[in-house]
Amino acid sequence: MAVYALTGFSLVSLLSFGYLSWDWMKPSLVADVATDPMEKSLPPTFTRPPHIIFILTDDQGYHDIGYHGSDIQTPTLDRLAAEGVKLENYYIQPICTPSRSQLITGRYQIHTGLQHSIIRPRQPNCLPLDQVTLPQKLQEAGYSTHMVGKWHLGFYKKECLPTRRGFDTFLGSLTGNVDYYTYDNCDGPDVCGYDLHEGEDVAWDQSGKYSTFLYAQRVSKILASHSPKEPIFIYVAFQAVHTPLQSPKEYIYRYRSMGNVARRKYAAMVTCMDEAVKNITWALKKYGYYDNSVIVFSTDNGGQTFSGGSNWPLRGRKGTYWEGGVRGIGFVHSPLIKRKRRTSWALVHITDWYPTLVSLARGNLSNVQGLDGYDVWPAISEGKESPRTEILHNIDPLYNHAKYGSLEDGFGIWNTAVQASIRVGEWKLLTGDPGYSDWIPPQTLTNFPGSWWNLERLTDGLRKSVWLFNITADPYERYDLSEQRPDVVRTLLARLVHYNRTAIPVRYPAENPRAHPDFNGGAWGPWASEDDGEEWEGGGESLKSRNKKKKKKCKICKLRSFFRKLNTRLMSNRI
Repeated sequence: MAVYALTGFSLVSLLSFGYLSWDWMKPSLVADVATDPMEKSLPPTFTRPPHIIFILTDDQGYHDIGYHGSDIQTPTLDRLAAEGVKLENYYIQPICTPSRSQLITGRYQIHTGLQHSIIRPRQPNCLPLDQVTLPQKLQEAGYSTHMVGKWHLGFYKKECLPTRRGFDTFLGSLTGNVDYYTYDNCDGPDVCGYDLHEGEDVAWDQSGKYSTFLYAQRVSKILASHSPKEPIFIYVAFQAVHTPLQSPKEYIYRYRSMGNVARRKYAAMVTCMDEAVKNITWALKKYGYYDNSVIVFSTDNGGQTFSGGSNWPLRGRKGTYWEGGVRGIGFVHSPLIKRKRRTSWALVHITDWYPTLVSLARGNLSNVQGLDGYDVWPAISEGKESPRTEILHNIDPLYNHAKYGSLEDGFGIWNTAVQASIRVGEWKLLTGDPGYSDWIPPQTLTNFPGSWWNLERLTDGLRKSVWLFNITADPYERYDLSEQRPDVVRTLLARLVHYNRTAIPVRYPAENPRAHPDFNGGAWGPWASEDDGEEWEGGGESLKSRNKKKKKKCKICKLRSFFRKLNTRLMSNRI
């Protein structure tokens, strides 16, 4: 039996503080704001396709919202969630690209070839071009479609760009993380470039503006220039609260009493993002969209605990298949919801937004085959049972195989060394190496993560490759039942085998030297053309002859490199 050590905290004391309570919806955590009397007279049925605003935050931890008992102030999100439907059985993916790909396609990543890691800046890879995306389906239904924020679904060809994948307009970054002010992104030593784009052009003129503010302002501008009589879809993929930890000073000052510096900066970023959502909501009301709108809020993966995030009381962190990596913050706010102001425990996954939103838009799903998502609007709006009964968290054949896994441990039908995870009903199975498995209380101590006494650590049972949890009864994954219930283990392994038979080959090509920003005027952007074909996806071997040519580094690239290093020093001193 596993032995747990918690030094400095006792489980009893944590319970007494309410950390392990699921009753996070306390009156004191939600502002008492008078309801607009006009909202009460709205009919609960749709008279025309609704305006859809999908807000996705980056690396926001499960604990890092007011109504989950956080020490971070999120009054706007708390109010929107309280007046709508909170999704407390909502799942996402453990890292960026997988969540975004599943949102945009409605398919598990094993069905798009993106089941391993993320799409990196220099990889000749992107969301498969044969996939019909969510915005494309909404365009078919007569929607104006706009994206603001982080793409992270590949850009090596122009055909991969957001404006070629269903969005009428785009303002944002193509890579995974950029500086919040300068929009520079380095993918290794001396491989740095600018990454802010307006449509398919580099938005050099926007440098210096804090991205959270910039993106909220762009949403307001879109709403101001569009007619509320015509349906609109806006996908707001905030860069916040991904590293680097940067925020305007006035937000950091609010959390000056926090001893942990990373947590202080992170908290400031979350509150800043909360205010950006407030401004977006205000714009919806000001320009006449709100009464016929649906606002969906979702995180993209668990919080990174060593960068200020907290998933407490869940186990694990970003990049893992423990609940702390895949259980997300989610809620829907809309005057069109029939049963408002409640918490839903219906099982929902990020792939479900594709069919749900297309159905809301009165779009046509009959010609879309192979979706892994379900229409969950009746479960959200009316409190009906969710059509979803299981979730494939993933099967990653390229991830480092667990040292102690074997086909024998998988009853001869599954190699338990392979990283995989699935939930069926109330049961959750993990195989291989699920990732960092500790429980980390909110980082309040000055020297965290150096303060080992603030960490509850698993000290036994490390030589394993199979875990089984009754996730309904044990949402914190403290009691492994794999040895007590081998029958359930075998059943869930069989489901993994079933899904694995439907998987397509992994798309994870080698990095290509041609992607270097120096070859693109100092900015990240497409480098391959239609004529290059599939040779670009093989890792760049066909470029050897081209790379023999003398590479001249442009003057602007040298200047940008100098100012980038100078800015980094200034930023480190400023925050």
